[in-house]
Amino acid sequence: MTLNIVFFGTPDIGLKSLDYLHKSDNFNVLAVVTQPDKPSGRGQKLTPSPIKVFALENNIPVFQPKSIRKEPEIIEALKSLNPDFFVTFAFGQILSQEVLDIPKYETINLHVSLLPKYRGANPIQRAIINGDRETGICTMITELGLDCGDICMTHPIEITPNMNCSELFEICSSESPVLLEKTLLGLVNGTICPAKQCEDGVCFADKLQKEECKIDWNKSAQEIHNLVRGVYKCPSAFFEYQGKIIKVLETEVLNENYDGALGDFINISKLGIDVKTASGILRLIKVKPEGKGEMFARDWGNGLRN
Repeated sequence: MTLNIVFFGTPDIGLKSLDYLHKSDNFNVLAVVTQPDKPSGRGQKLTPSPIKVFALENNIPVFQPKSIRKEPEIIEALKSLNPDFFVTFAFGQILSQEVLDIPKYETINLHVSLLPKYRGANPIQRAIINGDRETGICTMITELGLDCGDICMTHPIEITPNMNCSELFEICSSESPVLLEKTLLGLVNGTICPAKQCEDGVCFADKLQKEECKIDWNKSAQEIHNLVRGVYKCPSAFFEYQGKIIKVLETEVLNENYDGALGDFINISKLGIDVKTASGILRLIKVKPEGKGEMFARDWGNGLRN
């Protein structure tokens, strides 16, 4: 039996899942629903989402609602497709009950945390910022509340001490397709029985704000290291030096202490720039000074000395 699905997604984290489902003999991707094209780059040229680009390249019909709950033409078009499932993965809009009720079976969401922990917009970043050693992916029945539906399947993923959010995004992206396939087939053949989420341990991954990414040297070296990893190029941790924004891309924690003021550059060596924090020393390894490209911190530091 081939299951007819409509895929809802926008960023490239969902590309591997869409590609997998499109190529599988078990599924027929009827259409893709993604966010409208958005201005990008210096020229602010309207740019399609990665999901839209894939769909067009593979002759899959595309819908781009500004707000799907308020666009009855698109809702009716989706109803006419008679899908077995809707699959959502980082779509970026909240679905109405009318939309959720369209598929024959269910609307299934792929969420990049082990629910009920980190419901919301930025679960990958929040897990790293908080110093978690494990996260995961899960499939769930989509309900009107925020990531509160019954859980179908889970898959844990280790967060190693120096893993950044870009690396964790890639792991989640790579391991999601098979979990989605097992979930959809399992729901149809009855081998999966969704379970209600436990309310113990519920926490939310609120959308990151720019001010959260500013480094506070009153925190420990480990906390700042976690921040750097958690917002790596998305949008990047930063501090101000001589009126310029210095983005920090890679760091290392040194379990040492020195006298001096918080935020002082203690040492500049071929290994990087050592900075005093409230607890321990943070070594800056790679930075991106304002108006310049990425560079090793030692090179930026040598420029300051010269």
